[in-house]
Amino acid sequence: MEKKIMYLFSRTPVHVGAGNSVGAIDSPIQRERHTRIPIIPGSSLKGVLADLWNNEKNVEKNAKGDWVRKKDSTVATLFGQEKDDKRGTMDSAGALLIGEARVLAFPVRSAKGAFAWITCPLALARYKRDTGAKFELPAEEIKENECLASEGVKLGNKVVLEEYCFSSEKENKIEKIIEAFAQIGNDDVWKTSVVSRLVIVSDEIFSYFVENACEVVTRIKVDDETGTVAKGALFNQEQVPSETMFYAVIAAQDEKGKKENKMSAEKILEKLEDKIKEIKILQVGGDETIGLGYCSVNFGGN
Repeated sequence: MEKKIMYLFSRTPVHVGAGNSVGAIDSPIQRERHTRIPIIPGSSLKGVLADLWNNEKNVEKNAKGDWVRKKDSTVATLFGQEKDDKRGTMDSAGALLIGEARVLAFPVRSAKGAFAWITCPLALARYKRDTGAKFELPAEEIKENECLASEGVKLGNKVVLEEYCFSSEKENKIEKIIEAFAQIGNDDVWKTSVVSRLVIVSDEIFSYFVENACEVVTRIKVDDETGTVAKGALFNQEQVPSETMFYAVIAAQDEKGKKENKMSAEKILEKLEDKIKEIKILQVGGDETIGLGYCSVNFGGN
């Protein structure tokens, strides 16, 4: 089995919905239950990636008039296909194994530099485990009123994020982490700014910010006849802010079956990477028509 890391850097807010809620937010985003960190589920990523191969070479209409994947097509190999006796296809799983996208760095308002990207020891440890990154984690515990920060967001020995002030008096040993982060994305905003905007906070503070510093927008639908909000069409929607860095583990296994010239796991990942290089921008989640979910996407190093 082979694996690569896919990075998604949100150019616009992202809404991968978790269904309707009875709380103050009618349409919340999907999160990890135990950390409250936003995620993009692997199922959402798989569907979006599979759509990249929706062309006449890979899909056709079946006897019912539904669009289905062609037998032995690239999309069927990568993402699987359903059984259809008339077309001679069998149920089969795809060779790609797509994990959920996790937040690596989250943008919050900063008193200096307009905004900062925050991360935490837990997010860094997970990233290091998933990717094999070589940087060292912070040696000392980071307390809730402390942080490790780049010079671009420091006011003396203080960092102000949202309405909270953090002490940044400890010796800063995050150069290797910054160096690793600067290599992972292909978006110019990330590349030029992460060196001066990175802040490492405690796990508790990170969890608090990713839960409470997401955007909440009020959505409406106007009744054309009355010119006012249609009945039942006023709701609050939660969105992950633009400039959030996600990463996902994408693995592949050798193509199975009796087909000649079967693709290896390495070749399968190469097929996906070539397609990503071709498009460069991926739309994930809902509300595509109002500009949500557009991300710079790339495969990158650790």
